[in-house]
Amino acid sequence: QVQLVESGGGSVQSGGSLRLSCEVSGYTVSNYCMGWFRQVPGKEREGVATSDRYGLFNYGDSVKGRFAISRDIPNNLLYLQMNSLKPEDTAMYYCAASRQYSCGGKVRGADFNYWGQGTQVTVSS
Repeated sequence: QVQLVESGGGSVQSGGSLRLSCEVSGYTVSNYCMGWFRQVPGKEREGVATSDRYGLFNYGDSVKGRFAISRDIPNNLLYLQMNSLKPEDTAMYYCAASRQYSCGGKVRGADFNYWGQGTQVTVSS
């Protein structure tokens, strides 16, 4: 059974940083496309960043240059380093895993089969 558990969310002031972690079980992080998504109530879920087994990364336009996705292969973890946070980054952040090797070259280029429960990020001005 695949389980994804996010952590690391919280409240931070504008310009601050947070690192989100996704603990993964029943699934090998190194083998497939994985990603981070976010959602604000009443709005569509937004792709933030993806990373695939070929070492390719994709970022949403609103986070390019500020966020970085990475994998800890030995510990089977996925991270999202978020720097220069803005109030508009406030959202519930979700870790997601696909059964596809490639993320298709974009943040919404794969079908994501597994999702975590989310971790809240709140950025105040």
